[in-house]
This record gives sequence, structure tokens and C-alpha cells, in this order.
Amino acid sequence: MSRYPERIVCLTEETTETLYLLGQGDRVVGVSGYTVRPIEARRKPRISAFTSAKFDKIVALQPDLVLAFSDLQADLAAELTRRGIAVVTFNQRSVAEILQMIRMLGGLVGCQPEAERLADSLEAGLEEIRGAAAKLPKRPRAFFEEWNNPLISGIRWVEELVTIAGADPIFPELAGAKLAKDRIVDPAEVVRRDPEVIFASWCGVRVRPSVIASRQGWDAIAAVRAGRIHEIKSTLILQPGPASLTDGVRQIQHILSRV
Repeated sequence: MSRYPERIVCLTEETTETLYLLGQGDRVVGVSGYTVRPIEARRKPRISAFTSAKFDKIVALQPDLVLAFSDLQADLAAELTRRGIAVVTFNQRSVAEILQMIRMLGGLVGCQPEAERLADSLEAGLEEIRGAAAKLPKRPRAFFEEWNNPLISGIRWVEELVTIAGADPIFPELAGAKLAKDRIVDPAEVVRRDPEVIFASWCGVRVRPSVIASRQGWDAIAAVRAGRIHEIKSTLILQPGPASLTDGVRQIQHILSRV
């Protein structure tokens, strides 16, 4: 028997991407249907959506480890555990926890030094972005829209990345709320707080800035008047892993450098 797992199924994309970045992509035998990063992983068998999975197909892959994420996959994890499969469920909700997840995953697969280097590199990249943000002429008020109906503000790691990139979220008091239902906001309150830039990322749905701009009373918002409504692809920012800490935050940084 191998000292570390050799056949790993990932129910979400961030662990898949992390394993590939650690040079362990050959161990991944099954991935989420939403996987887009890295490109090579798309060739792996797709065995799950976010809250559903093809259990028989997973069992047939004979995994010695399944990686899951959050309370939303708790039922999937429980069923796989009942079927005799080892499951590790991560629940990272902040930048620090994402970096911790990477280090923990490295330990699970026997690549601790590589995971430490990866996490350190990602952290250094964020510090570089933070330093650049300190030189911006202003820090605009920002609203990150994670969903449109009901209107949901950004989860903690997203709001932290917006802050690192150089803006001030208009709902800082909600950033620590882990559940989406606890981050539902009143559209009228967004108007009152008057963001100067709006970021939107609707998981699995293309953002339509015209829909956002046409909401009742939103023509009074500075961001709407200035045409500063920007989509950030959900694959870049709503998965709590390397993508968010690299391409996702850099896209936000690029937008803010032009505000």
C-alpha cells in the first residue's frame, strides 16, 4: 500500500488545480463537471456537480481519497463515507484559510515542501498587489455582487481580495457571514451606500450589466452613472483556491487601476 493517496477524486475545482500546481495531476482520477482549470484536467472523468455526484462512477474509479468542500457537500461526503471511501472536506472561507488548505493538502499527498512554496508564492503575489494598491490615488467604494436574485454580497475571500486590490467593500460587516443567506442585501441599501464600482459574478450565469443598471433607483449609483459595472468570471473568483488568488484578484486590480 502506498504511503499517500494515489487515486484522488476532487468534487470541486480548487483542489484539482492545487494538485496540478503541486505536480500531482496524475493522481487525480475524477473531477467536478465544472472544472476548467487546468485545461489538462478536463480530460479526467467528470463525476459530480456541486451538490450532486455520480456515486457509482466514483466507486468504480477506486479512489483512496475524495476531496470535498463546505457544508453544501456534506451529504455527498457522508454518502461516500458510508460506501467506505476516505473523504476530507475543506471549508476555507478566507484568504488565510485558502493558503492553509493548500498547505494541508500538500501534507495529505506527501508534498509538504512543494505546498509550502506554492502557498508562500501566492501570499507574496498578494502582498505585491497590496503594495501596488497603496499607490492608487483613491480607494473607491465597491460592491461585489455574488448573485442577483436575491441580491447577495461577496463571500469573505472575495471581499478580502477586493480590499487587497485597492477598494473598500460597502458591506464590510457581512464579509464574515459564511452562508449566502446571511449575505442577502436590500437593493435600496446598495443605492444608499453608493458604490463607485460594481463587480458581479453569478456562478454559472453570464452577468448582464444592463440588467444591473436598470434596477429601480440604481441610476443614482455612482458606478452605474460612470458605467463601472464589471463581470469577474466565477471560475476566477468564486472558487476558493489558486485561481482567486492569482487571475481573479489581478482582474480586479486591473479594473481598479482604471477607476
